[in-house]
Amino acid sequence: MSKATTTDRRSSGPHLADSHDVIRVHGARENNLKDVSIEIPKRRLTVFTGVSGSGKSSLVFDTIAAESQRLINETYSAFLQGFMPNRARPEVDVLDGLTTAIAVDQQRMGGDPRSTVGTATDANAMLRILFSRLAEPHIGPPSAYSFNTASVSASGGIRVDRGAEKTRTVKATFSRTGGMCTRCEGRGKVSDIDLTQLYDDSKSIAEGAFTIPGWKSDSVWTVGLYAQSGFLDPNKPIRRFTKKEMQAFLYGEPTKVKVNGVNLTYEGLIPKIQKSFLSKDKEAMQPHIRAFVERAVTFTTCPECDGTRLTEAARSSRIGKVSIADACAMEIRDLAEWVRSLAEPSVAPLLTALQGTLDSFVEIGLGYLSLDRPAGTLSGGEAQRVKMIRHLGSSLTDVTYVFDEPTIGLHPHDIQRMNDLLLRLRDKGNTVLVVEHKPETIAIADHVVDLGPGAGTAGGTVCFEGTVEGLRAADTVTGRHLDDRARLKETVREPTGALEIRGASANNLQDVDVDIPLGVLTVVTGVAGSGKSSLLHGSIPADAGVISVDQSPIKGSRRSNPATYTGLADPIRKAFAKANGVKPALFSANSEGACPTCNGAGVVYVDLGMMAGVDTPCEDCEGKRFQASVLEYRLGGRDISEVLAMSVTEAEEFFGAGEARTPAAHRILERLADVGLGYLTLGQPLTTLSGGERQRLKLATHMADKGGVYVLDEPTTGLHLADVEQLLGLLDRLVDAGKSVIVIEHHQAVMAHADWIIDLGPGAGHDGGRIVFEGTPAALIADRSTLTGQHLAAYVGA
Repeated sequence: MSKATTTDRRSSGPHLADSHDVIRVHGARENNLKDVSIEIPKRRLTVFTGVSGSGKSSLVFDTIAAESQRLINETYSAFLQGFMPNRARPEVDVLDGLTTAIAVDQQRMGGDPRSTVGTATDANAMLRILFSRLAEPHIGPPSAYSFNTASVSASGGIRVDRGAEKTRTVKATFSRTGGMCTRCEGRGKVSDIDLTQLYDDSKSIAEGAFTIPGWKSDSVWTVGLYAQSGFLDPNKPIRRFTKKEMQAFLYGEPTKVKVNGVNLTYEGLIPKIQKSFLSKDKEAMQPHIRAFVERAVTFTTCPECDGTRLTEAARSSRIGKVSIADACAMEIRDLAEWVRSLAEPSVAPLLTALQGTLDSFVEIGLGYLSLDRPAGTLSGGEAQRVKMIRHLGSSLTDVTYVFDEPTIGLHPHDIQRMNDLLLRLRDKGNTVLVVEHKPETIAIADHVVDLGPGAGTAGGTVCFEGTVEGLRAADTVTGRHLDDRARLKETVREPTGALEIRGASANNLQDVDVDIPLGVLTVVTGVAGSGKSSLLHGSIPADAGVISVDQSPIKGSRRSNPATYTGLADPIRKAFAKANGVKPALFSANSEGACPTCNGAGVVYVDLGMMAGVDTPCEDCEGKRFQASVLEYRLGGRDISEVLAMSVTEAEEFFGAGEARTPAAHRILERLADVGLGYLTLGQPLTTLSGGERQRLKLATHMADKGGVYVLDEPTTGLHLADVEQLLGLLDRLVDAGKSVIVIEHHQAVMAHADWIIDLGPGAGHDGGRIVFEGTPAALIADRSTLTGQHLAAYVGA
């Protein structure tokens, strides 16, 4: 081609590179998607709507974002890929026009006790550098201000080989100054074991002194080990042990001993308890074991560092009158003002960067947090917004940002601020994809994709794509409910009693006294950070008989599913066993009935070395998880794998009548349907559930409990507009059945439906923590003195 022709092509018409203006998806089949084909405009804000379980996350996260991240990983060397998560290619025919995808989801941050808001962002690192440069007295490098870094020192001989000549350095030393408190090891809390919960010291070991669950007198591994170790007199009451015997009993070093001809390791009771109970996840323990741990172990603020996690040297080094511990304990908006007041040219670039990060916290509505707040205590919505921090000031453009309901946990007052942030990311030239249910966020979309029409197998198709006005006029579930507005109830219930809270001062609560009415639907509201969770989760008396249902992760592996979690699997297995005259264990994929090839997992993991490993359906059981012989047994014409593949709605009908009628199973299925989970399949892994689905699954299991007071934490999370009405009906049924229901909620439909509202505020952090209104929804609207009242009045059109 001639030079002249090339020049002509460059100058005539749009550039070829500008033609790639859409993300093209063709034939997407991930999870419940049914050959979805769609074109998503780039550099626009696209909102994905649809009922829960319609396939939104499958399209956005599991297809588009997953393939983008997989392709990026493939650009690294095989060596580096070995350290990266393995990603299988999504089930899709064509994916064109992808850009780098950054997924910002609701997964809670790690619960490691040393992980804080500051360490999870860049703020702590910059603050440590700042103190190492400006603080007096100077104590060392940035590591000297880090509670995750221990001080270490070493010395010894070093030999350096240089060919045939060997040179020995007589002594070399190494030291590193860290800021970790040596007493609590940077955790801020120390644990003490209550010895009275481990044994009765008036008895001897032979008389059964141990009160530890599972420690039976005939066990060689526990009681027998102490009785026959030779270090202790098993017939002497523990309170009469000598000082030497007590030391060996409680803190003895690991020692090999022989008990009944078996070689065992003897060690003191305290380290043995720490290894066998305290090193495990408390939430994953059996209820009676967890109750024992809660009785036996107490966590108190570290007396040496006063909960700051830092050494005395780190706490004594100050900029002005402020130590790094003081700075991390400040609310971030106050810390931002303090940093702004520092005028030191030698660290000007650092101050600018730190100021920008802290201002981003404030801008995103998290100014009420402090940098020393444990990351594991953040809600799903807070965690997602913290993850957004690093992207707000990014210079990257033409990036695809993927958000999963970013308005979760936000008061209506804060949603506009979140909308502005999404639009700002778009206006920088990025593609923004948002999975969302809130009409306020759907309203700002440039493009809307509505999936459905139903959930699970009834969903997975694109029902509408176009503008917001087009959606409003479309005959889809979302279109019909987009302008739904709940009305105030004409009459409210009268309380039957009150739950008294006196002098509540947890976190930012300011000595709050409140009577929460019982026998009615009470909604506790207020802006994010106003103290709602502190009031209900941190201040209700322990003996009040409250059943708390939150969105915390459900412990369990990919083998766990709604059937096993709710106890539904037991009556199903028994029904199959009774109908076929065999053992119930045959119908468990974790027991005798498991496919031997995949051990009941249904998939076989194939490690492809330098390429991404993949999960492939087991060839022997075809993903059904059971042995072929087990699948020959039937109940109502279905085998066990077909039953586990049913949705809750199908299973409710199946076990409700006919040959398969099983009342125990039907009752559990009714509760699952009541909480809006009719679309879930019985065998769906719990690891695939959203935060809202997890909470509703917990609620379904607790509905059979005898407790009379339920505390729910934002139960509308992840609920479509059409499903909120069903949730309100469920809450009404609970109250009408004699239960008291207390709900932390921002959704105006739930506020309007309440019998009583408690509004906290007026702001967040130290500007909140007070009761600013108590009364009926109608009185709140008439009052209009609070942010909640103003937004609720606008919602109902008052």
